[in-house]
Amino acid sequence: MRSRRCAAHGAIARYRLMPAAALAALLLCALPAQGQQALDDLIIAVSNDRVAEVRSLLARGMDPDSVDANGDPLLIIAVRSGSLGALESLLAAKARPDRRNAHDDSPILLAALKGNLAMVRRLQAAGAPLDGPGWTPLIYAATGGHEAIVRFLLEQGARIDAASPNGTTALMMAIREHRLGVAEMLLARGADPARRNQLGLSALQYAEQGNETALAQRLRAR
Repeated sequence: MRSRRCAAHGAIARYRLMPAAALAALLLCALPAQGQQALDDLIIAVSNDRVAEVRSLLARGMDPDSVDANGDPLLIIAVRSGSLGALESLLAAKARPDRRNAHDDSPILLAALKGNLAMVRRLQAAGAPLDGPGWTPLIYAATGGHEAIVRFLLEQGARIDAASPNGTTALMMAIREHRLGVAEMLLARGADPARRNQLGLSALQYAEQGNETALAQRLRAR
């Protein structure tokens, strides 16, 4: 049975506009054997939060923005592994907090989806954008039902009605995924329940489709 986090990621994946370009050439095959081994060692160290080893490899000149064979930057590997110490070390080495992978996910997007508030805070402090084109950390956090992260992002100025490429908002995703605590928070802070996405669906219609009767009644009243 899939975890709720995996289900949330799947919900977003179904709404994503996947990038048209295929995975860019990663240059890994062009690395000398010694350089490839060092990169492999760094990826393993980041994945296992071996901070001293990460710092040692970075001090030897390894690029903190290196990517693995799947096109995932080291910061994203750190987020997926929950490796906060490694993430701190990469940011201290000037890793780009906005570096995205082949699926157009950024470190802060995945940290928001996973519910890792400490990583969201650290990435935001390092300059990771909260808004902009495409899916936003707020939408990801709402999809995962992470109230503390939603609250933090709003306090930091994230746009409450920012929409994905297909017009889906954090409120819509919270209701769609039955994250009622997040939905109520967003409504209390002024989220617009009348907005519609490219499918023509509004927050009310998501509530009706999900049999969230009480919430649907409140949305009708608004």
